[in-house]
Amino acid sequence: MTVTLDRNVQAFIDTPRQLFINGQWVDAASGRTFETPNPATGETLARVAEGDAEDINRAVKAARTAFESGPWSRLTPSERGRIIWRIGDLILEHVEELAQLESLDNGKPFLVAQAADVPLAADLFHYMAGWATKIEGNTIDISVPYMPGANFHSYTLREPIGVVGQIIPWNFPLLMAAWKLGPALTTGCTVVLKPAEQTPLTALRLAELIAEAGVPDGVVNVVPGFGETAGAALAAHDDVDKVAFTGSTEVGKLIVQAAAGNLKKLTLELGGKSPNIVFDDAEDTAVEGAANAIFFNHGQCCVAGSRLFIHESRYDEVVDGVAEIAKSIKLGSGLDPDTQMGPLVSDEQFRRVTGYLESGRADGATALAGGGRYGDRGYFVEPTVLTNTRPDMKVVREEIFGPVVVAEKFTSLDEIAAQANDTTYGLGAGIWTRDISKAHALAKKLRAGTVWINCYNVFDASLPFGGYKQSGWGREMGHEVLKNYTEVKAVTTLL
Repeated sequence: MTVTLDRNVQAFIDTPRQLFINGQWVDAASGRTFETPNPATGETLARVAEGDAEDINRAVKAARTAFESGPWSRLTPSERGRIIWRIGDLILEHVEELAQLESLDNGKPFLVAQAADVPLAADLFHYMAGWATKIEGNTIDISVPYMPGANFHSYTLREPIGVVGQIIPWNFPLLMAAWKLGPALTTGCTVVLKPAEQTPLTALRLAELIAEAGVPDGVVNVVPGFGETAGAALAAHDDVDKVAFTGSTEVGKLIVQAAAGNLKKLTLELGGKSPNIVFDDAEDTAVEGAANAIFFNHGQCCVAGSRLFIHESRYDEVVDGVAEIAKSIKLGSGLDPDTQMGPLVSDEQFRRVTGYLESGRADGATALAGGGRYGDRGYFVEPTVLTNTRPDMKVVREEIFGPVVVAEKFTSLDEIAAQANDTTYGLGAGIWTRDISKAHALAKKLRAGTVWINCYNVFDASLPFGGYKQSGWGREMGHEVLKNYTEVKAVTTLL
């Protein structure tokens, strides 16, 4: 039994999708389209216009005009906030439809998208709507030693940065669009959004809702296309003031190079190889927590707890427990209500993950659970627990971005801090212990942007999110994200 498709979803995927530029649905300048597949079957799901450099140029021009002379910049903060709040309301009015599109395009279970991805996207817009009236400067009583007796009035303005290029990944397509668009709109910026070519559908549906909410033409433009064409053109465009990118560290480095032409501002939310640490005094719930940390969203999560460190006294118990959970996970189509884990997003990702599994076996790792493909149709990989690993193995060092965890032992707090930090990444980490003092002591030692204690994968619109080291620059969400989309101007008047 599968979820019956909403008729609007069926109509949406049956109709060739166009680009959204300057408030209009238009074909790509080249006339080209591309297929987005259903990862559960490998079959074509929908056809989408393929944007390239010319389309990015059109979209940037529209965004620039909207920023410089459109009604968006003339709205009061309260008016802007009400429109952004309306976007969140519209998302909630279309929860089932958006969840079905997300499940079809990404492969994730419909029930997960319905319960988490879509409501979290709405909550982000609602949270950011409130900030529209709270972006403030300061007055500063300055002292100028070389002008004795002079009096000044000095203050700062926090202003929108301008035209923003946003490039989002395929693992949480709708939610990542919300994370990017919410703060950009709140601060008064205009946007050209490039969704991942693997999962463009919910971003295009969101564009319809954004227009319905009353966002003026040209403020949000959505241009699907491939990274090497549309994405590269957006990152390098001289009339883009800032790029916000979420994706792999390797691509993030290319974005940095492309942005150098006009020294545009950048925020980067990149890869991870997050440690998840289970102490000897951890509650039994740590076993399920460790499993969820890696198998949530099929392991296609930048903060996935992919390096599981277990105190030597609990190692067998915990690793066996995680392996048993892995073996019990039901794989299938995201539209099957019984499915707990869907397919990986694409054939490319399937080959990447299975390639790492082959590498691990060749290097001597043992699969305590999983270790290979599931079924003979679609891009399914078994939830996998690898033991007998060494710190120098590729499966330990590199981000796999799939349902694969490596399990290792540790003996002490000082030892585990060094082991956990032995990575080029620093996005997330987990700690499981009854001793809250020990947990906080370790949290201070970990070089990671988010540390969860006795929980994992807890996100909220008010919490800043981002990484240390090669996991990125800047923070998403919370009031910290507003800094990404504003410039500070100092104004001084001689009295």
